[in-house]
Amino acid sequence: MSSFESFYQQYPCSYNSPLNCDRPFQTAQQIKGAKFCLECGFPATLPQEAEIKGNQGTYQIASFIGVRGLGRLYSGVKLKDKQPVIIKEYLLPNRCFNESETQKRKETFKRVGGVSLADSRIQNFRLVETKEAIADEKGERCYLITQDIESSQTLAKYVIEKGAMTSSDVREVLNQGLQTLQFLHTQKLRFPSNQIQMGITHGNISLDSTLIKLEKNQKFSIYFSDLAIWENLFIPPIITQPAPARPEQDLESLGLLAFSLWVGQTTNFLSNQPLDPRNNQQWPDTDSHLKQFIYRLIGLESPFENAEAARKALLELPKEDSGKSSVRSPGSQKIKKPLPMPLILLGILALLLLSGGILYWLLGKKTDSANQYIQWSRLVRNFSEVTNVPSGRFTYTGERDSTWSYVLTQPVDNSRLRDLLTTPKPDATATFNYESVLSSNLNNPIKSIEEVQTSKKDFAITSLVNNITDKLAKKTVAYDGLLVFVAFNKRDSNLANALGGQINLEQLRQIYTGKITNWQQINPKLPNLPVKPFAPTEPEAISKFQEIVLKNAPQDEALFTAKVTKLDTTKTQNLIRSETLQGRTTGIISFGIISKTSNQCTGYPLAIADDKRSAIQPLFQRRDRRSINPSDDLCQHDDYYVDVTTFQSYPLGYPIFVVYPKDSNRLPGGSTFAQMLTTRQGQCLLSKVGLVALQPMPDDINSYACKSVP
Repeated sequence: MSSFESFYQQYPCSYNSPLNCDRPFQTAQQIKGAKFCLECGFPATLPQEAEIKGNQGTYQIASFIGVRGLGRLYSGVKLKDKQPVIIKEYLLPNRCFNESETQKRKETFKRVGGVSLADSRIQNFRLVETKEAIADEKGERCYLITQDIESSQTLAKYVIEKGAMTSSDVREVLNQGLQTLQFLHTQKLRFPSNQIQMGITHGNISLDSTLIKLEKNQKFSIYFSDLAIWENLFIPPIITQPAPARPEQDLESLGLLAFSLWVGQTTNFLSNQPLDPRNNQQWPDTDSHLKQFIYRLIGLESPFENAEAARKALLELPKEDSGKSSVRSPGSQKIKKPLPMPLILLGILALLLLSGGILYWLLGKKTDSANQYIQWSRLVRNFSEVTNVPSGRFTYTGERDSTWSYVLTQPVDNSRLRDLLTTPKPDATATFNYESVLSSNLNNPIKSIEEVQTSKKDFAITSLVNNITDKLAKKTVAYDGLLVFVAFNKRDSNLANALGGQINLEQLRQIYTGKITNWQQINPKLPNLPVKPFAPTEPEAISKFQEIVLKNAPQDEALFTAKVTKLDTTKTQNLIRSETLQGRTTGIISFGIISKTSNQCTGYPLAIADDKRSAIQPLFQRRDRRSINPSDDLCQHDDYYVDVTTFQSYPLGYPIFVVYPKDSNRLPGGSTFAQMLTTRQGQCLLSKVGLVALQPMPDDINSYACKSVP
């Protein structure tokens, strides 16, 4: 199928893609009753509370969600019983379809828009349930009313947010997908016209047409949507129409989908071309049996006869392994007389050493940067490219002494972050004003969430979301964390050196509950020095420390409150500096949020270990791309940074969320703000004020990748 950018060329859209452009939405927001985009004349989005009448009832639009495939999505309700539905709006714009073509496609859509079991049984085969297909008699729109699968998202969005799937998760996607295809290909199915057909081909399986719903205990369900039999009706006639799909093509599409999920991308960054499963270098090497199975599924080796045979083979696969040699790349030559294993291993080792050395000297770190850039390059570039920004004045909140309250005051790009985010998209009429709140109980800082629940604020930014209700949604926009630091003086012996630059969570728990009072209780080789524990004044930071280190144990929290001195992080650092300048060895230990503790050299941020892994140090020395150690001169602030990939395993790291209501009657200010913060521009800004980006950036936050974002 042609790319969406080649559709609707008769409309002079400034983005060259009218379906994905935000101008039709803005027109509908600004001009009541507008039916066409003011810029190019493409059909505008439907307004809130618009009603669509069908044979089974009347449906009301609640809010515009976005675009999927060849249609626009809206949340809505069936007025009679208030049941939530998803409405997919398909377009037959008159510059692309003549009157005869429009009428013919409308009639076909009403006949084939949706399938169900011919015997009327209700069975969940993870196919999005279609309730009704409606064609606007006088207009140029059609509507597919479908089941609202709450908290689901497309696999395309899932990969962008979560990255590559594990091989075991890919196996489960294949298991569910093949079960659904077995159902589609073999059951008697009924169309809305009451026509009965033995089996149907999906014909449109992709990351965009497949939904994933995350369940409890890390389980998930996969749902197929957007079958080609009705989706392809809305491809303009000027575009080459796809041939009817065959069942074996569904298997191939599912295999390619699984390959993309396992790799975590669809495009080769270096060539800017789609990934090629024939290229052995592009495959993960964690599960050779799964790799062999997908080869067969996509037809690179003896293909399966049907979905049933494929699923049977999948369920009989041996458990995952990490062997690479058992799977041949398609078309590779067979070796009749294998070499002895020792010679093979020596040869591989020599080859790796030789190629590794050559690549290192020729390319340096460029390959790493390219790999990191893959996920980064898939982000929306900047605020101005975020579509469907609602008009209005939005007020959001956070705790008064929270990380967000602090970073908003920080200078960035010749301004303050707060100023840049108040009107992030100057050409839109949306403003975002921040008003902090102070919880009455500082040990349970939940005032900001309460403000959103009671509709006093539009959304909140916080790291404390354990107790939010199911009426609120949350979206991760960055990471924060706590750095634990002790006195650091590079010129002489110091506590950081004596500790080997690290400490574990259990030792921290005992220090902050008064069970360890002298450093020699940790190790007799440490100085005979009283432990002096300090904590910052931010309630949010203390709450995360109690959650992660003290496990929210009431007795430990009480001891923490009684025995630990709370002092602003900067004042604690000044106290360490004062004692050090007086020639005293100080036993002070404290912790603080990254933005207050990373750009200083008075306290050394210790690597943190837990009971599952060795110590992790997320701060890296820039020149050598390695984690810092106590021999480094931390006073060179520009020479070290938080390594995003390492930080993802750091025990004291945690997400920062935008929390907003799911209420469709309220404008989507929170979700839009979250979208902006997760653009490249937003992630750069957050990194510059001390938060940690969701994915690695090329080189660093001062690189061209950030400087080139307006």
